[in-house]
Amino acid sequence: MSNDISPLVLKIAAALEKRHQSLALAESCTGGLVSTVITRQAGVSSFFKGSVISYANSAKAELLGVPEHLLNVIGAVSEPVAKYMARGVRKQFGSDWAVSITGIAGPGGGQPDKPVGTVCFAVVGPGIEVFCRQQFENNGREFIQKASAEFALEYLWTQIHQV
Repeated sequence: MSNDISPLVLKIAAALEKRHQSLALAESCTGGLVSTVITRQAGVSSFFKGSVISYANSAKAELLGVPEHLLNVIGAVSEPVAKYMARGVRKQFGSDWAVSITGIAGPGGGQPDKPVGTVCFAVVGPGIEVFCRQQFENNGREFIQKASAEFALEYLWTQIHQV
């Protein structure tokens, strides 16, 4: 992770605390890394409600309400699945904001239309619901996970900052 990530977490924390708003996460390919980065900072319980690590498709369906037919037809690594994950974790925790991450960190699992390094994100918040797909360089599993965690926090900050 870059050294710039801690100041970003502090900015997110300050904005959410000022607004008396909360955050929850749904992580798949990052396996809790974003949650770890956030909870490295003291005092985050003032805004951070928790996270769900939904690595398996069954967890995405059972814990977050992602429709099974969606997982079967378009797959877990897609913008619609990311959107359902964010909606689901927001509902589970009753948070104001939610971020989701689902992707292929490798080394295997890639396909021609979704190579290793494909990661989908969603941010759901007050009056906002956005999602995107990023393609990170296949520089190894750890690189993809770290790049995804950093992007997720930047994506969240962009949305919070615009509201």
